[in-house]
Formats: sequence, C-alpha cells, structure tokens
Amino acid sequence: MTNKIIQPEGWAPARGYANGVLADNGRLYVGGQIGWNGQQVFETHDFIGQMEQALRNIVAVVQAANGEIEDIVRLTWYVTDKKEYLARQKEVGAVYRRVLGRHFPAMTMVVVSQLVEDDALLEIEATAELGRD
Repeated sequence: MTNKIIQPEGWAPARGYANGVLADNGRLYVGGQIGWNGQQVFETHDFIGQMEQALRNIVAVVQAANGEIEDIVRLTWYVTDKKEYLARQKEVGAVYRRVLGRHFPAMTMVVVSQLVEDDALLEIEATAELGRD
C-alpha cells in the first residue's frame, strides 16, 4: 500500500504537511485549506474572500488528483467567528454555489478560538472518493 502526496502544480511547497494524500483505495484526504493562494499569500482579510479562496484551494487539490467537485464527500469547516459566519449566510451561500455549484457533501462546522496562521479566518478540510462510478 502506497499513498501518493498531492500537490497542485505551481503551488509553494507545503512545509510539515501535505495538501492532499491519495490512498490506494481512491480516497483523497485534503488537508485543511485556508484563505491564502497557492503561493501562501493572503489576498484578502475578509471572511467571504478567504472562504472562496479556501474552497478554490480544495478544488485545486481534488483536480490535481484527477478528481472532480462531485467526488467531494465531506467538508469540515473551522471558523473563528461564528457571528460573522451567521450574519453573512447569504454571501456564504452565493460563494459556495459559485465554487462548488449545487454539490452538497456531508459537512461539519466547528467554531475555534484561533488557527495556526494568524491571518486565517477559517480553515476547511475535505475528503473525496475518486474513481467511483
């Protein structure tokens, strides 16, 4: 059994973690993605902007493993500000649909006091099942 590290082309190297790990059974584990770009630079300090970037990062990892959005079966969200998340539900929904369409995997949301990257407002991890019929 050999797992394959997944790293989208052109992204800065991950240090001390993998952006994705593809198991022999086709299950892809996408490490927590935050609102920075592939060069590990935050282009926005806005919750919605970071959410969109984190979701786009997940899609990039899934596609780097030759998967599709529809292969995503689970998302776990870690947010630092529950009130902002709830107050911006309309925007959250619009951005979600823009990036992932109307694909709704199993989801969990956890409110945390902080994340490792000080500028990160949320982190989202995913699991995808590749090669299913």
